[in-house]
Amino acid sequence: MGLSPGFPKNLNYFFPMINKTPAAPDILLTHGYFIAEDAHEQQIMKPYPPLGLLYISSHLKAQGFHAAVYDSTFQTLPDFAQMLRQRRPSLVGIYCNLMTKQNVLQMIQMCRQINATIILGGPEPVSYAAAYLAHGADIIVSGEGELTLAELIPHLAQHGLTQLESIQGIAFRRDDQVVVTPPRPQIKDLTAQPWPDREAIDLQLYLDTWKTHHGHSSVSLITSRGCPYTCTWCSHTVFGHTHRRRAVADVADEVAWIIDRYHPDQLWYADDVLTIHPRWFLAYHQELKQRGIRLPFECISRADRLNEPVMDALADMGCYRLWIGSESGSQRILDGMQRKADVLDVQQKTHMLQARGIEVGMFIMLGYEGETIADLEATVAHLKAASPNVFLTTVAYPIKGTAYYREVEDRLTTDLPWAERTDRDLRVAGRHSARFYSFATRWMVNEVNLHKLRQQGEKKTLRHARLLANARYGRLGMWLTRHQRETQHGNHASGRGWPPTHRAADAW
Repeated sequence: MGLSPGFPKNLNYFFPMINKTPAAPDILLTHGYFIAEDAHEQQIMKPYPPLGLLYISSHLKAQGFHAAVYDSTFQTLPDFAQMLRQRRPSLVGIYCNLMTKQNVLQMIQMCRQINATIILGGPEPVSYAAAYLAHGADIIVSGEGELTLAELIPHLAQHGLTQLESIQGIAFRRDDQVVVTPPRPQIKDLTAQPWPDREAIDLQLYLDTWKTHHGHSSVSLITSRGCPYTCTWCSHTVFGHTHRRRAVADVADEVAWIIDRYHPDQLWYADDVLTIHPRWFLAYHQELKQRGIRLPFECISRADRLNEPVMDALADMGCYRLWIGSESGSQRILDGMQRKADVLDVQQKTHMLQARGIEVGMFIMLGYEGETIADLEATVAHLKAASPNVFLTTVAYPIKGTAYYREVEDRLTTDLPWAERTDRDLRVAGRHSARFYSFATRWMVNEVNLHKLRQQGEKKTLRHARLLANARYGRLGMWLTRHQRETQHGNHASGRGWPPTHRAADAW
């Protein structure tokens, strides 16, 4: 299913925003990200619009449907409830991920109050289909939503919530049973798809927010869908393990349009691995160069998908920061994750990028299955050797549907009911306690930053003293909590209080 000959890739000028459209839409599309409801996001203030939802909007419009978008990012839950009461849409599609789960559950109840039919999509609902259906959703869409919604909308208009078994890629309730239909094939030709329906929302709010808080504006785009790698903790519920690329010229056309329309100071390529196909990437570099397009940008890649020509191209294109999912400095842990990455390669590519003027950011994961203190020490040594410009840490959490979740499923525990928690709240019995990892993170961050200051040859200052004190405090806390383990009933080892009894055999 593609665009007819001569149909514009950008549909925005032909389909105005919801607040300018009095006619009732065939479907109202929305999501559960509210900056006003999230104190952590208010500290970061780097919002991007929901590209997946905007792709669905443009696809539906290209097929002749009247789709409207309610962008919740700069709104509140009461604003959403008021909009529903005023517009009373009969069909609402809500994008949901792990981070927005609690908001979406409230939005479902608001939609039920106006008797709307509710469709959920995104990476979160498919793995908990029964629970979301029990909490008021009518249909769960798995995988990509464009083709499924294009079939669902006329079906619901004609048959309501009956005869759904013939529609691929959905889950629904029938006689108190959850029915899951066969998966829908993914979209093969991404180039034939229209660009995201950016003008269905007020993108200027995003640009202004970036400008106000960071001094520059940024627009996101995506050149491909899917990741073929097998990292055990990563969810593939939407795009699967495939990798499908758009045509080079199509992406360049979109970038040119973004620059002409929005004049951003930089771009964010939201691909899982932007340089996964070096030949495509080098061709894209040449296409931009021929058009005279050069704009600073940030992206994510993998060390093993970087070589000298690719890194030269990144620098020439304006890449100022590249993020690498380093995860661990222990090769044993990386292999357990099926990360297919080499610690020394990550370090080497980091230095090669930095030599080209490209900052390197790293994602580090603590607490993966089987991790020991020696593995944590290896990660600290790795960060010192690689010396990324910035690194972010998280403690591993099992996302339902992933191989990691299946590996530890029989040891998962939580004190919270499903509606009040996310997969981040799951504990893995037998793993070091959350308190231990709080100390470990404190030690890691301060130890690495202290090392960086020393390497830079700075004179000892109050900052040195503060980093040293925090690093030692974190290390001491790790030692004092080393026996605390997650259990089925609490956060410390059975029979041990805090601090644990000191024994010579416990020293490390």
